[in-house]
Amino acid sequence: MGDRVYGLVNQALADLVCSRFGEDIWEEIIARAGVEDDEFIPMEPYPDEITDALVGAASEVLDLTPSQVLEAFGAFFVEFTGRHGYGQLFDQSGETVRGFLCNLNRLHAQIQLTFPGLRPPRMDVEDIDEEKFLLHYHSTREGLAPMVLGLLQGLALIKNEIVAAELQQTRAEHGHDVFLVRVCARQAA
Repeated sequence: MGDRVYGLVNQALADLVCSRFGEDIWEEIIARAGVEDDEFIPMEPYPDEITDALVGAASEVLDLTPSQVLEAFGAFFVEFTGRHGYGQLFDQSGETVRGFLCNLNRLHAQIQLTFPGLRPPRMDVEDIDEEKFLLHYHSTREGLAPMVLGLLQGLALIKNEIVAAELQQTRAEHGHDVFLVRVCARQAA
């Protein structure tokens, strides 16, 4: 059996598309992806292949690259999960993007209590100085670097920071993805 993703992820993708492009576009994506049911149960595991097909179909229908879809999804996913029961965990897991990322592995361990089959990525922070750090992203899934870039932007919004992030080393080069993250400014809450 391959990796499985919880329905919460697919539902977030549906919400992103419906809120930005309309339900008719989501229905077109579902049809093109060959997905029979467009309702996803948040706590139910689904094969990764469904999510991959949805991202591929969204790329075609929206005339975006898969990387652009994943990056937009990453930013949206932070806001979506905040609205769907995880906002308090976000608030308690660090006041800054760096602080949050330092606590993310612990947060994932808590979430695994709710989602027992979850295989979350591991994210390790390597400090460079007060304004820069490296984020080491370890995942069993390939090709999610663009989503991580989006997640960082989404986190920056909820943590009232402006960050710039770029992929420094790829999984193919280094065994995992490494991002350079610069905190450009802290905004007033």
